[in-house]
Order: sequence, then C-alpha cells, then structure tokens
Amino acid sequence: MAPQQSATTARRLLHHSRPPARKRDAPALFLVLIAVCSAVTAANIYLAAPLLTLIARDFGSTPAGVAWIASVAQLGYAVGLLFFAPLGDSVNRRRLVGALTLVTTAALVAGAAAPGTGALAVAVFVASAATVIPQLLVPLVAERAPAARRARHVGAVVAGLFTGIVAARVLGSLAGQALGWRWVFAGAAVLTLGLGLATAAALPTARRPRSGGPFSGLATLPGLVRHSPDLWRACLRQAGMFGAWSAVWTSLALLLTGAPYHLSTATAGLFGLFGLTATAVAPLAGGLVDRFGAAKVVRSAYAVAAVSVPLFWAGGRALWALFLAAIAVHAALVASHVANQTLALTTTSTPAAANTAYVVSGFAGGALASAAAGPAFGHWGWGGVCAVAGAWLLAGWGGTAVRRR
Repeated sequence: MAPQQSATTARRLLHHSRPPARKRDAPALFLVLIAVCSAVTAANIYLAAPLLTLIARDFGSTPAGVAWIASVAQLGYAVGLLFFAPLGDSVNRRRLVGALTLVTTAALVAGAAAPGTGALAVAVFVASAATVIPQLLVPLVAERAPAARRARHVGAVVAGLFTGIVAARVLGSLAGQALGWRWVFAGAAVLTLGLGLATAAALPTARRPRSGGPFSGLATLPGLVRHSPDLWRACLRQAGMFGAWSAVWTSLALLLTGAPYHLSTATAGLFGLFGLTATAVAPLAGGLVDRFGAAKVVRSAYAVAAVSVPLFWAGGRALWALFLAAIAVHAALVASHVANQTLALTTTSTPAAANTAYVVSGFAGGALASAAAGPAFGHWGWGGVCAVAGAWLLAGWGGTAVRRR
C-alpha cells in the first residue's frame, strides 16, 4: 500500500504542478488583449476631433461650426454607458461585446459615407454609444486581479485606453491628411470589427443571476451613488478632471490649425504624441494607488492639472508651453482616473453598475466642457477654452471639498 500511496501522491503533485504555469500565462495574455481592444475601441470616441478641419472643408463649413460633433461623441458614449455598461453585472459579456462590436462597426461605416454633418453626427453618436466595450472589460479585470495588484491591472487597461485616444489624434490626422477623413472612419471600422470579435471570443461565458429587466440596473445608479460617499466623490472629481482635459484637447486642433500657428492637420495631429505620457503614467499610478491609497494620488493629480491650465493659456502664443501643458494634463488625468476608477470598482458589491456611474459622470463632464469650449473659442479665443478648463477643475474639487456624512 505504501508504494501505491507514494505513486498516487506523486501523480497528484505532478498534476497540480502544471496548471499554475498556464494560469500565470493566460491572465497576462488576456490582459494584453483587453488593453489592445480598449485602445482600438476608445479611439472611436475621439475619431472626429482631429479631423474637424477636414470635415468642415468637405461640408463647406468652418472648424468652429462643426466642433459640436466632438461633444456629440462624448455625449453618445455617456448615454451608451448608462444603458449597456450595467449589464456587465448580469448578462453574458461575450454576447454583449460581440453585439456592440457589430453595431459600432456599422455606425462607423455609415459615418464614412455620411452626406452631411447631421448624418455624420448621428453615426458618431451611435458608434460612441455602442463602443462602451472597455468599460465592460475593466470590472472583469478588477475582479480577476489579486487585491494587492488590482490598481496595477486596472492601470494596464487604462494605459491601453489612452494609447487609443492618442492614436486617434495622431494616426487619424495623418491618415486624414493623406487619404481623407472618410477613409479614417472606414479603417476604424475594420479594426473595431477584428479586435472586438477576438476579445468577445476570449471572454468567459459565466454570468451572474439577474433579477428584473435587462436595464433594471440603470434605476439603481442614483441610489448607489447617494449611499456610497467614496463613489460619489470619485464621480464628481473625475467629472471635473475629465471636463478640463476635454475642453483643451478637443479644441486644440482649432488653435494649432489657426492663428498664430497655422499648422496642417497632419502636423497638428502629431501634437497628440504628448498624450503617450498616459501610457507611462497609468501603470505607475496603479502602483502608487496600491501603495499609498487613491485619495493621495487624486490630490496630487489635481495639483498637476491646476498647473497645466496657465501653461495652456501661455501656449496660445508659445509652443513650448503647450508641450509642457500637454504632458502635465495627461499625467494628471490618467493618475486621477486610475485612482478614482479603482475606488469605484471596489466600493460597492456591484462593480459594473458602480463603474457605470463613475464613467458616465466623467464623460458627461467631458461632453459639457467640450460643448462649452466650442463657443468659448469662437467668442474669446484660446483664453476662453482655458477658462472653461479651470472652471471644471474648480467645480470638481470644490464640490467634494466638504466631507459627506
């Protein structure tokens, strides 16, 4: 019996010694796929921003006259988050991601063929509303990550997301200058279809039990925010931070292609390379959150963002100031986002719904700031845009300065 027991024990040890190596590899590959998919899909939200000059020229308008399309994209994303992101707590993520991928692809193709600004705005709205895939995936990453490294994993996905935003500005403007803005939309459709379906195929099929209708989670969002002070604070602070970033970033092409710089669309798009700061900052911010907590990271991020506003104002005449401001505002935005989103994902028992409330708040703040920045640029120039950014920062921090009981 002893030899048999020894053999059985050896087989058990051998059996249990192999899977861990595969388990260590699979999450890393899975995280990379999610990060790349997030990059491609997030780029769709900002696809129109660097192409506004080309779109205006094609439709016989002015860049300021079509700037509202950029805010339509952010508003569409916020609406899509309200309806689709809470489903991550209850439905099959694989089917949902696959369906949203197909809708996004169809909308981008429609945008490429749009005969006017109205049709383009509708296509951009639908594409942005359906391209909420990253926010379905982030809660999954947070659930599967070890508690001690949760913020690092979230930061890795955020790095991919912001890399996509940079790519939308840089590669989109270069391709738009060379091929026309319609081919940029068509190329985005192809990339979205390929990465979206590949990610859907890799997702687990397990889902949580659902009570109520498919959109019942939407009704719980106000109460969820009201009863969670940490979530409420994260929502408001990120709305202020993202609004400040959106005001300057969606209007930057108008400054660079007009007086005093008069750059081409392609050259102005290269300015987005400063957004690569986000790719480096996100993993670092995740490590800092895991070590020091979210509150300290958010305070530091707001301080950096406050410094970036006067630098952006000076950048209306000095290109070096724009360089410094772009680095600072991206670092501040990403550090704040990683900290606030990690807090939102861990503060309630329904992470997908909490993440929905958080991201909707952020993008609603961004959409409102972008909508205000367009008229501000038209009336007061670049200084008006910087004033909008400063106002959003003050609102985001001042609204949470008093502790809630």
